[in-house]
Amino acid sequence: MSLKDTVTNLGRKTWAMPLGVFVALLMILISELAYFGAVSQMDRLDTLGRARMELLRLMARVTDAESGQRGYLITRRPEYLDPYRFAAEDASQGLNSLQRMYAQVGAEDAERRSKEIAGAVSAKLSELQEVLKLYENGRESAGRELMMTDIGRDQMEQIRRRSAELLADENRRIALGTGQVYDTLMMSRIGVAGMTLLSLIVFVLFVRKSRALDVQRAEQAQEVRAERDRLEVEVTRRTAELTQLARHLQTAREDERARLARDLHDELGALLTAAKLDVARLRPKLQAEAPDLMQRLNHLTETLNSGIALKRRIIEDLRPSTLDQLGLVPALEILCRETSERLGVPIKVELDPAVDLVPSAQLTAFRLVQEALTNTAKYAHATEVTVSLKREYAQALVTVTDNGQGFDPSRLALGSHGLLGMRFRVEAERGQLQLRSAPGQGTEVCAWLPLKRDEPDIPRIDFPIPGMTAMPGAAGAGTSPSSAPVPGAPGEAGLPPAGGGL
Repeated sequence: MSLKDTVTNLGRKTWAMPLGVFVALLMILISELAYFGAVSQMDRLDTLGRARMELLRLMARVTDAESGQRGYLITRRPEYLDPYRFAAEDASQGLNSLQRMYAQVGAEDAERRSKEIAGAVSAKLSELQEVLKLYENGRESAGRELMMTDIGRDQMEQIRRRSAELLADENRRIALGTGQVYDTLMMSRIGVAGMTLLSLIVFVLFVRKSRALDVQRAEQAQEVRAERDRLEVEVTRRTAELTQLARHLQTAREDERARLARDLHDELGALLTAAKLDVARLRPKLQAEAPDLMQRLNHLTETLNSGIALKRRIIEDLRPSTLDQLGLVPALEILCRETSERLGVPIKVELDPAVDLVPSAQLTAFRLVQEALTNTAKYAHATEVTVSLKREYAQALVTVTDNGQGFDPSRLALGSHGLLGMRFRVEAERGQLQLRSAPGQGTEVCAWLPLKRDEPDIPRIDFPIPGMTAMPGAAGAGTSPSSAPVPGAPGEAGLPPAGGGL
């Protein structure tokens, strides 16, 4: 297993983070202990160095005291006594300071030797003081005899020997302390180098891991983009299929409506016409033979007329014959007039007769206006409605506007199938629907539909549905909707124009 795999596996352990924190704290503790140890050792070395300097100065002061005493005894000049007195006082202070320093560093053997040196220095200073007293009292011979006894020389030799031993001991301590400091510094250096190397290794592994994560993220992003593109293509395909299916179902629905309207016109119309003719033939006989039945006969005639009117209204709702016979503009005028009379609301009509649409687009425009007027009657509570049809660039613009209470288009309920039906109808004709409304500001429905072109339309292939057969009257596969039989067209058993027939 490589180092990278080892670090990666450690990173996945639950105890890896506490272990890393513990190691970091341990390194900090070791570093701090090494630092304080080095500082303590440096303070000890500093104290030993000052003690060494104090010892050398003590020996120099003793030597100065002896030289000053000898100079005074030889020359009898008082100025030689100044170095002697100063050296004697300074030597006493130096001995106290020296003993304090050795006690501070905890060097018991050095403290013992310093006491011996202090005794020898005290004896030496006493010997020098005694000789001066003898000379000052006029007993020069006794003073010379005291100096010739070698007591002072022995004491000076003892001071030098003890000082040399003490200096050698201090040199060993200084060398040992210096070595410890160097060892501490070396350990710190090794620790810093190790931590630096470890940090570099971790950093390199982190960079490699980051790059691997970046590559993985890029691959995931690429996969997400590819999946998104695939889903977009799938959504586009499904949307096209659903649009084609909606178009097919709408066409089948309109064809079924046309068939029902034709059947009602032909079959029910024939029955009602025959019934009305029979009533007309019975009227003279009943009027002559049974005049008391004329009231019932009149009621039957009115009922037949109501049935014929109901049949006409149902037929017009199923398939507007005026649209097939007269065209879009007259059909919209009749629709608006009848709706205005039924609702008691004025409807302003602005229709351009020059707008030419294909039959399927004409039916879409008619159904759009019909649905908009129905919604206005149900929900708007409007006092004025405007219906317009005009040409706008290369499209036909159908607009239905009212001054009703309006609504919020963003809060439409899921069951608003009327508006969805409008949108699907318009989009099936390659048009565009726009709805503008606000509470208290009325509603405006706008639809842009492509104009009829001079060149023939491209045949449309309906989306096939497995297991579903074409309805009677529906356009066959591979046939343009305009080529399907239209009720009321010349040569077909269509519906009568408005106001004619039954």
